[in-house]
Amino acid sequence: MPPARLPAAPPAARGGLQLPKGCGSRRAGGLASCPAREPMEEEGAAVRCPVCLRELPGALINSHLDRCLQTGQGDAERGCSPPPKKPRLAAAVPSGETPSAAAPVFSLFNKSRGGGGQSPGAPGEKPEEGGGGAALRGASLAQKLEGKPLADRLRPDTLRDYVGQERVLGAQTLLRSLLESHEIPSLILWGPPGCGKTTLAHIIANSSKKTGARFVTLSATSAKTNDVRDVISQAQNEKRLFKRKTILFIDEIHRFNKSQQDTFLPHVECGTVTLIGATTENPSFQVNAALLSRCRVIVLEKLSVEAMEAILMRAVRSLGVQVLGKADQHDSSATGSSSESSEFPVYIEEKALSTLAYLCDGDARTGLNGLQLAVQARLAAGKTTPVSTAKGCSVDGVLITEEHVKEGLQRSHILYDRAGEEHYNCISALHKSMRGSDENASLYWLARMLEGGEDPLYVARRLVRFASEDIGLADPLALTQAVAAYQGCHFIGMPECEVILAQCVVYFARAPKSIEVYKAYNNVKECLRMHTGPLPPVPLHLRNAPTRLMKNLGYGKGYKYNPMYKEPVEQDYLPEELKGMDFFKEQKT
Repeated sequence: MPPARLPAAPPAARGGLQLPKGCGSRRAGGLASCPAREPMEEEGAAVRCPVCLRELPGALINSHLDRCLQTGQGDAERGCSPPPKKPRLAAAVPSGETPSAAAPVFSLFNKSRGGGGQSPGAPGEKPEEGGGGAALRGASLAQKLEGKPLADRLRPDTLRDYVGQERVLGAQTLLRSLLESHEIPSLILWGPPGCGKTTLAHIIANSSKKTGARFVTLSATSAKTNDVRDVISQAQNEKRLFKRKTILFIDEIHRFNKSQQDTFLPHVECGTVTLIGATTENPSFQVNAALLSRCRVIVLEKLSVEAMEAILMRAVRSLGVQVLGKADQHDSSATGSSSESSEFPVYIEEKALSTLAYLCDGDARTGLNGLQLAVQARLAAGKTTPVSTAKGCSVDGVLITEEHVKEGLQRSHILYDRAGEEHYNCISALHKSMRGSDENASLYWLARMLEGGEDPLYVARRLVRFASEDIGLADPLALTQAVAAYQGCHFIGMPECEVILAQCVVYFARAPKSIEVYKAYNNVKECLRMHTGPLPPVPLHLRNAPTRLMKNLGYGKGYKYNPMYKEPVEQDYLPEELKGMDFFKEQKT
């Protein structure tokens, strides 16, 4: 439908369309508004078009404005002289194209399918880049490292640049086929920090622009229920009025409580929104079962060392840092110069990148931030070192070694969450290592928990349980050791109590194992669960008889007090229905 024509205005009113010089149009709001309007022009006076800023006779402004709104350009056929200064909207026309090929100026009349209402060439729109590399070109190294963290700058924009997660996003996988065909299902992305959950969501956002879908991002750490309801309300309007889909990305979705998660249920069910949630916690514990049934859980693993090396190599190429291989040498005895580091090339040892890939433990964010910190520290020091390149020439440059990388990270990045999945994984590994009498593995998992910040009293309580469950009567002193270890941890706390727990763990790993009591008690529980009808009563001779009435009823009658007999007493202690039952023997299933 063509846009409505402006009503014919009286001669005196036609000048009201003229804007003061310097006022441009607004892309999202239709006709531009200006706080100060010029006085009314007389009939026949020149009127400036608010779109292309050309001056035309007042009688022609309506017809010209219709064409301007439809084509995004001025009336070139009228022979009007060009405006005295370059229009602001000229930046929207791509280089090498005629003005007629430009995107429409007003998104109100002609919406771009891929830009959420913004034309492809709109000022301020992020240009398409190959994973952030183009944004780093043409600047000094110090300028490249300023502003955003390197991990955010180098975030890939397409699946082609996405590194790692071949198991779920490799060629011919179901998820990759869906993403390439722009069929986005509701997803829960579960994985450790830095494995690519948010990056994958950004790739989906870029892909959704090609189908005209609307992409909204919220963080559960700051968003409230009202924010979610507002997004859903807008999504309902978009779907009803424009048949436009909405993709809602919730970062750290496990931070939403159960009632907040229930808000999504009917809207994900009917397709009002396509939900993509990212979480580092096990969705089985942190996400509603009803919401899980409406989404597909994608498990992302921590990145391999090879994937981390590829990511770091891509980063140094974007920064313009040269990598020194094994054949290259440098004079480590050089004292270095105090010249400005920006005047010299920057080198990094290949071994330093490999070490960084190992130390970051599959966390790309940690690896890239560690690289950025090491480079910035060396640039700030401003010292150069003679470097012999593979070509046989020696140059002065800023060198980043393995020691610089280690200094930036301080220690290996230990992934551990006291309340999450890794908490249960590590305590299970400790328990099974002690059961298997592997003292080295037992000490390793204990140290990994304690160094990751685990509560030592939690570990001590688990050891008390292990003493009876797995060691039992094979070494009755094990329970005493466990209780003593718990009390010692309670008295002195960390870090002094770590050796107490280590002693107890090694003792348990070396101790003989017996599950006789553990199995017998499980047999008793099974007997109680499988019993049909009312449970058998306690035999009368075993009952307590504190009153005369109870004695008259036969309570305690015939009971033989064992210490009064020198020989074993023949007496039944089980109900009649269970007479002769032996719970320490293997039960038939």
